[in-house]
Amino acid sequence: MNWLTNFVRPKVRAIVGAKKDVPDNLWEKCPGCSAMLFKRELEDNLNVCRHCGFHLKLEPVKRLETLFDDGQYKNVDVPKVLPDPLKFRDQKKYADRLRDAQHKTHRQDAIIVGEGSVGGVKTVIAVFDFSFMGGSMGMGVGEAIVTASRRAVATKSALVIVPASGGARMQEGALSLMQLPRTIIAAGLAKDAGLPFIVILTDPTTGGVTASFAMVGDIHIAERGAQIGFAGARVIESTIRETLPPGFQRAEYLQDHGMVDIVVERKDLRETLGRVLRLLRKEKKPSKTGVLLTGPVPHGARNGKRI
Repeated sequence: MNWLTNFVRPKVRAIVGAKKDVPDNLWEKCPGCSAMLFKRELEDNLNVCRHCGFHLKLEPVKRLETLFDDGQYKNVDVPKVLPDPLKFRDQKKYADRLRDAQHKTHRQDAIIVGEGSVGGVKTVIAVFDFSFMGGSMGMGVGEAIVTASRRAVATKSALVIVPASGGARMQEGALSLMQLPRTIIAAGLAKDAGLPFIVILTDPTTGGVTASFAMVGDIHIAERGAQIGFAGARVIESTIRETLPPGFQRAEYLQDHGMVDIVVERKDLRETLGRVLRLLRKEKKPSKTGVLLTGPVPHGARNGKRI
């Protein structure tokens, strides 16, 4: 009995019960259809579910790489702001929340800014990071948008902002709300300089972000199925005491009602943005045949002729 318990049983347990060295983050569940998606395949498909087409959130650096030509861009430095100006505390100190978010994302705040070209057009792009405190807009985000606008004006570049946010950052109180008019003014700087201002609405774009710069673009492009609105659907239903229509606050619904100009798949976003920017800047894209393409070929135009 001692031989069985002391030798055989441990050997069997070691073979059968040995834990395999397998990472626990190989799969991700689709929020749209609940399918289990292999992480590597999901990343190769730009974080879009291959079963139902649901657009999952995209890491901001990857977002910049997918938008700029050849994935090449330069980071734009954003001035630092005073952290925790109100010494705010709820269940946890705001300073601690901020440090945790910075450690988790390895960035200073919920936005990054890059500059390069899109479709051959010089462009400055600011992208929100939803994983940083829900992409909430505080002084740091406001400063980044102002910096992006000033950079666009200085370099005569188009300005593009890609929000993904739950709204204003409550821990900064009125200072956060001040970013609403600041970002409106920042958008106005680009417009006054005659530069295109494009907003790419992603899931989710809500709260104070929707109530400020996100709705004053020259063109509003939205990813398929993105939630776009101010208050949540349940809050609205409880306030008006009515059932909201199907698809309310989704990109396609807003396009039907005139708040969004274009709804596009993520894989087509760079091409669509480049085409819009070239039209707004009246720039032409050379084709492989040497014909400069801007739209339909006029009657009588021949290969090799500038049109």
